[in-house]
Amino acid sequence: GSLLAADKDDVTAAIAKLAAADNYSWKSTSTNIPPPGADANAGGGRRGGRGFGGGPTDGKVQKDGLIYVSMPGRGGAVTEGYVKGTKGAIKAGDADWTSLADATADDGGGGFNPARMTAMRLQTLKAPADAAKDLLAKTKSITKTEDVYAGDLTEDAVKALLSFGPPRGGGEGPDITGAKGSVKFWIKDGVLVKYETTAKGTISFNGNDMDRNTVTTVEIKDVGATKIDVPADAKKSLS
Repeated sequence: GSLLAADKDDVTAAIAKLAAADNYSWKSTSTNIPPPGADANAGGGRRGGRGFGGGPTDGKVQKDGLIYVSMPGRGGAVTEGYVKGTKGAIKAGDADWTSLADATADDGGGGFNPARMTAMRLQTLKAPADAAKDLLAKTKSITKTEDVYAGDLTEDAVKALLSFGPPRGGGEGPDITGAKGSVKFWIKDGVLVKYETTAKGTISFNGNDMDRNTVTTVEIKDVGATKIDVPADAKKSLS
């Protein structure tokens, strides 16, 4: 028991050291592993970190809470966003910067709105240090094997990883059964440099069942050497 507690203390200290840094960058990549015998190209393959787009999400964060993200969108357009707290700005391709408040406003259409969902995700986006701390708190135990610290996640934590984001109108999200998952942490020189989650379950949405087995990897770099430049049009939405 004391050895397991020591392992968890190591991860706690590494996350705290990252959180105390003035700044850092990261890359988040998610891959959905199709069930055995399924078409690898059907509903699987690589996706952006936490569903932001069709490829890896790149991000930067400052100690004061300012976060910048860049992710590929539809048709090859890049979506960028700045967020601090619940305020921020978002821009897709060559479009103008839009405040998150305007981008998440209900247009009354009632249909699926990818741009609105992306903006809603930005409002609840956590910096990797905060996300890692939350994941560590939701592990049953942590054990070190060689250079990796790993543990199983609670069922609620896995369901949160498998969800599509905040439910519309504050309602309930999709029903998720068979939720199981784990997390791994990598530490170098006492600082968290990478973490990876595995989340598996069946999502029931609008009468359809979809099996998901998602692996999300977050790699951290340029600690203390990252700079965020905010365009004037985006800066207006952060104040």
